[in-house]
Amino acid sequence: MHDTDLGPGRPDADECLPYYFQYIKLVPDGHVVTLLARQIAESAAFLAAFTPERALWREAPGEWNIVEIVGHLADAERVFGYRALRIARADPAMWTGVEFADYAAAANFQERPLGDVVAEYATVRAAFVAFLRGLDAAAWERRAPADWTTRSVRAIAYAMAGHELHHLASIRRQHGG
Repeated sequence: MHDTDLGPGRPDADECLPYYFQYIKLVPDGHVVTLLARQIAESAAFLAAFTPERALWREAPGEWNIVEIVGHLADAERVFGYRALRIARADPAMWTGVEFADYAAAANFQERPLGDVVAEYATVRAAFVAFLRGLDAAAWERRAPADWTTRSVRAIAYAMAGHELHHLASIRRQHGG
C-alpha cells in the first residue's frame, strides 16, 4: 500500500470494541498511514517545547506527566503494533490483556529526559508505519476472531492515530499550546 493510494478506509463497527471509537473518531479523513507518519515529526516538534520541569509536572497526584504520557504512547504502539502483526499474518492465537497503568509504573519514564522518550516513541511509530506500508490489500482486509478487542489492522491503525491525538489534546489542555 502506498501513501498516494486512498488508504484502507475507516474501520467498520465490527472491527473493534466500541471503546476504540473514542480514538478512531478523532482521526481526520485521509490516508491513515500518511497521518501516522506525519504525526512523528509534528508530535516531536510540539513536545520539544516543554522544559524538563514542565514535562514532569502533574495536574493531580496519580495523574501521568508528559514524559509518562509519551512513554505510554510508545508502549501502546508496541502492543497494538504486535496485535496488528498477528492479524496481518493470520495468527489466530489469542493474546493476553495488558494493563497500561502497570506498564507505566514499571517503566519509570519520569526518570528519563523527555527528549529520550520522544525519540523512543518516534522510533516505535516509524517501525509501525514501515510495517503498515508493506501490507497488501489482503492483510488490510483480514479479520481476527470475533472475541478479540481489535479485529483488523485498519482498526488498530486508526486507533493508534486517534490515541495519539487524544493524549496530545490532553497535554494541550493542561499545559497550553
